[in-house]
Amino acid sequence: MAEQRRSDTDGAVQHFLVVFPGYHRSWAAWIAQTLERHGHRATLQRWDPPREVPLEDSLGDLLLSSGKVLLVLNDWFFELGPRPAGEWNDVLRGFVAHHADRFAAVNLTNRPLLPATAVLEPASLWALSEEAAEERLLSRLGLDRRRTPRTLPGGPVRYPETRCEIWGEVPRRNPRFTGRDDLLNEIHQRLSDAERGASACTLLGMSGIGKTQLAAEFAHRFSTDYDLVWWVNSDDRNIQRDRFGELAVELGLPIGGEPGERIRAVREALRWGEPYANWLIVFDGWDDPEGINALLPQGPGHVLVTSRNRAWSEHTDVLEVPAFLRPESTGYLMRRAPHITASEADEVAAEFGDVPLPLVQAASWLGESGMEVPEYLRMVRERRLSTVDEHATGEGFPQSSMTSWSILLNRLRRSQPQTIDVLGLCTSFAPGRIPLGLIRAYPQTDLPEELRWMATDLPAWTRALDTLVNYSVLTRESRGPLGADMGPHQESVHMHRLVHDIVSKLTSEENRATHRRAVRTLLAEADPGNPVDSRNWPRYAELLPHLEPSGALSSGQPRVRATVLNCLEYCLRSGEYNSGIELARKIRERWSRTMEPLDTHIFDLTRQESFILRASGRFREAYDLDRRFLEQVRSTRGRDELVELITQGSVAGDLRFLGRYQEAYELQREVLEGHERLLGPDEAATLVARHNTGVGLRLLGRYAEAYELDLETRARRENVLRARHISTLNSGSAVAHDLRLLGRYRDALARQEPLVRLHVQVLGPQHPQTLEARVQLALCRRREGGHSQDMTASMAALLDQLAQLHGREHYRTLSFITNYGNYLREHGDLSQARELIDEAEAGYRALLGPAHPVATGMLSNTALVMQVAGDRADALAMSEAALAGLTSTLTADHPWVLGCALNTAAARNFNGRIAEAVDLSRDTLRRARHTLGHEHPLTLSCQVALAADLRAAREQEEAGKLEDDALLTLTRTLGAQHPHTISARQRVRPYWDFEAYLG
Repeated sequence: MAEQRRSDTDGAVQHFLVVFPGYHRSWAAWIAQTLERHGHRATLQRWDPPREVPLEDSLGDLLLSSGKVLLVLNDWFFELGPRPAGEWNDVLRGFVAHHADRFAAVNLTNRPLLPATAVLEPASLWALSEEAAEERLLSRLGLDRRRTPRTLPGGPVRYPETRCEIWGEVPRRNPRFTGRDDLLNEIHQRLSDAERGASACTLLGMSGIGKTQLAAEFAHRFSTDYDLVWWVNSDDRNIQRDRFGELAVELGLPIGGEPGERIRAVREALRWGEPYANWLIVFDGWDDPEGINALLPQGPGHVLVTSRNRAWSEHTDVLEVPAFLRPESTGYLMRRAPHITASEADEVAAEFGDVPLPLVQAASWLGESGMEVPEYLRMVRERRLSTVDEHATGEGFPQSSMTSWSILLNRLRRSQPQTIDVLGLCTSFAPGRIPLGLIRAYPQTDLPEELRWMATDLPAWTRALDTLVNYSVLTRESRGPLGADMGPHQESVHMHRLVHDIVSKLTSEENRATHRRAVRTLLAEADPGNPVDSRNWPRYAELLPHLEPSGALSSGQPRVRATVLNCLEYCLRSGEYNSGIELARKIRERWSRTMEPLDTHIFDLTRQESFILRASGRFREAYDLDRRFLEQVRSTRGRDELVELITQGSVAGDLRFLGRYQEAYELQREVLEGHERLLGPDEAATLVARHNTGVGLRLLGRYAEAYELDLETRARRENVLRARHISTLNSGSAVAHDLRLLGRYRDALARQEPLVRLHVQVLGPQHPQTLEARVQLALCRRREGGHSQDMTASMAALLDQLAQLHGREHYRTLSFITNYGNYLREHGDLSQARELIDEAEAGYRALLGPAHPVATGMLSNTALVMQVAGDRADALAMSEAALAGLTSTLTADHPWVLGCALNTAAARNFNGRIAEAVDLSRDTLRRARHTLGHEHPLTLSCQVALAADLRAAREQEEAGKLEDDALLTLTRTLGAQHPHTISARQRVRPYWDFEAYLG
């Protein structure tokens, strides 16, 4: 075997100073670790010598270090400063050649370097494998390769050419990125120093200040620290949620099509660090922190946000992004436009206030045109545009930047007019991510003649985009599988909102109208046509932001109007209620100008808007909307009876949520009878009306009637729609709900358990309806007597999932908070129970108002918590208030009133008011037997309670008979080991907890 080459120091430990521009931090870190693994010492030194210091002095300072100075080179290295022409060559030939034994270099580019760089004998690491790069580095430095390299603490540094496991749509690295080294290191330090689970930093600053470029450079520069880097464009909330949820697929998580489900799965995987603990998520352009708790991940990784909104200081660490330092501004300008002097660069930088975005445009113009700075500045200062305000963008940029843009557009219009077409088309989309590839994806689209070249002339299309990218007007993005080559039809670009605003103001009205027509036609072509199918939701999330800027909301084209309504229904189906409400408001504002009040489109809009308002808890607004429309329908001659019935059904739904149960039921009966008469008993709309009639009966406490009706509805749906249809599944849950309210706990549980499994198979585990089915299952298990650590944990997990889907203030979440709080109180966790019940009571009061039956019933739950805590007087006052309030809004025989009376009698007993307790208990038992029957669990609880009150009144004989009879019936109906039976046997006072239900 050939003898290994020895170093010139016979294998002694050597020291190397690794000198690198910040742009190549990852390479420097890998080089330093490689040297240390082979037994040597390495020190990293980021290098950007001040232009005003002679280069020879700066290089001389490096020689103060012991050992060799290893320069990490590419063409960028020699542009640091930048230096006057010839200075680097002179210093390399002189000073560096004189100290050649102290300098060494590696080369990271295949571009030509300065001729005098030969004195450094740089070893090229370009496009080498890690093993080959390591061999070449050691060979250049005359070092031996250890047979067994050392293992260093902290694990290996990833080879810079090896991208991390998941790399998600991070913008391409800007090869002209300038300065900001201290800011980048500050970001890294803050994220690294933060506590686990709280490593989030927001880059805050005005538009054009360079936040996105800074975040992208951070992702590239520190990529070797991470196994996963995922970029989330956050200009639009729907696109943001969709993009973040896409990470579930890359992580291989078992999920369905619901955005909320995917987001929850991703957050959970990131929180646990499985399969990757070292992750970086970048939310770019997240200006509205609403929904932060349901989206912002926590865990062992890092989060970087870019925003203009100072409200982020309440949620994350915040780092202000300032304008460029003047040396950064001038350095950038001189690199992009080498013909200008330092003083000229300083004058241009001052003109634009060192703000990066206008400086980029200025540098592009000067570099491309070769224009002299005095002439350029004269044009900027003198050619003011009278049609543009001083602060047209709302960002406070000087008018000179507007003029600079005008110059650029005029030049492009003369030299390459097709770029102006592309740019104008972009401004008819919303700023941010623009799915520009749609124009090539749908070549059959009827485009204006002057734009048809975009769909037919691929070279011209590519050339125009390349020009705009080169001028830093657009940045390219791709949509599709990571690592896959995207075709032109899949191409998307990103347009900064400031650029969008300025270019829009500089585009003629005639051209803008043409471009908007083209864009809204493209949006209609791209509409999948089925917003109910969750597989189409990513496409709808992509289309939604562009409806307004394209003029689609005002369009009279039927296909465009259909797309608008489909996007609105997407908001409803996907749970994006706030976006839906805002979209519905904008649609109504436009359509009401040109359509009749009872136009079919207005009817469809009203129905969807009403659904969204109800789903989001804005019940009064939904009622007012539906009632006004119903009045218009009824006041019209030759009115459409089916439209009237459908609108009546919406009003009935509103009334149910407003607590007007009897009124709602009577109206709903009319709706059902009308549907049966007009459409027949088995039409889908009739079955919906039948289902809603069951809901109305349930709210009235008429559980047996609701059960019979729901059984029939389920059977009809199974016959017409089949067993696995989403509506049939919903009817199955309604039947189990009725059985539970009837006290048939075992039967309810037996139905609900297989039904939940079917929900999971058909809809997925996190679909909103699946979650509701799981809520029903949890309540069935509780009523059947279930209690274990697993049940407690599953209820807590279910609450988290509901909160992530709806938010904690949503009525469905509040309902489960109530049930979970009652469960915890029942099983001894009084502290958490009180917190949850207080939260739910306050939430319902804010949502519904204090007089609503559900808000009033919540007082009974609060009274139970007080009673267990020993606050008996306050508990009695609260119980009496709940009983009086419910009795005034519901009938005295309503099960809710009976349960509240049961609790109030107990409170009277505990406060020594025995005779009043006996009177109330006797009356309550009589009513319960009449309403619910003699064997209902609530009736039997009333019987046990009366026996307790009679014993306290020393009426032992009657008390004994009532108690014995109740025990026998409880044993027969629920079983000897059911908690109700055991409590009665042990003479524990029965209670009733209020189950908040809005329908």
